[in-house]
Amino acid sequence: QVQLVESGGGLVQPGGSLRLSCSVSESIFDFNAMGWYRRAPGKERQLVATMTVGGTTNYADFAEGRFTISRDGAHTMYLQRGSLESEATAVYYCTARRLSKTWWGPGTQVTVSS
Repeated sequence: QVQLVESGGGLVQPGGSLRLSCSVSESIFDFNAMGWYRRAPGKERQLVATMTVGGTTNYADFAEGRFTISRDGAHTMYLQRGSLESEATAVYYCTARRLSKTWWGPGTQVTVSS
């Protein structure tokens, strides 16, 4: 059973920075792609960014230039952003996709507020 666990969420002041981590039980190189999604209050879940096994990244329009997806070794993914605004408040989820199947982590809450 593939397990993904996000960490690094919490309360962040506007203008602060964020680095979320995703710990993956299997090698991320055994998946076609890894990704980050988010669900803001009262909104539908939306894609933030993905990274293929080859390292190609893709960002949602709102995330381009604001968020950075990266990986470290075979079991850790990151999502980073600086200059946080209240619109970044959401639950952030890490995903792993292999062919037609996608696994999800339980999510980590990020709240941007003073």
